Amino acid sequence: MRAGFKPAPTIGSGIMKHSLKVGFSFGVTSGIITTLGLMIGLHSGTHSKVVIIGGVLTIAIADAFSDALGIHISEEFENKHTIKQIWTATIATFLSKFIFALTFIIPLLLFELPTAIMISIIWGLSVLCLLSYRIATEQKVSPWKVIAEHLVIVLVVIILTHYLGDWIASRFR
Repeated sequence: MRAGFKPAPTIGSGIMKHSLKVGFSFGVTSGIITTLGLMIGLHSGTHSKVVIIGGVLTIAIADAFSDALGIHISEEFENKHTIKQIWTATIATFLSKFIFALTFIIPLLLFELPTAIMISIIWGLSVLCLLSYRIATEQKVSPWKVIAEHLVIVLVVIILTHYLGDWIASRFR
């Protein structure tokens, strides 16, 4: 057994639930922000459905692995989790990021590009609102404050990546 690690508690314990929550909440949040940012930037810069689909697939794979490793190293660095807890958070992060990022492909396959982008924004913001509401109710704080804080961050990303895409298109075409 590695120094600083304790035997793993059962899956029903609060600590293992914590590892799942960490991985899931991080993966979904990252999936929303990075995928929407990428989609908006690529849409503004290229207006190409195939480029955006390629970008989303790339994010789903590369960024899911990156985020999972980031959580893995962060949990190891704390030196207070078991190996099982660390791997639970790692796998939960990867799966939630990978699967959630892939959901943004569905509107791209079913609708014209401008409609798909709007549906994706609504989808991402809706899931973020639900996650934020859940966090607020568990912490017994005002849901509106938590939701607003999280929405502002995503909206800043959407606005910045939109204008970045416009700038790139104007400079490199």
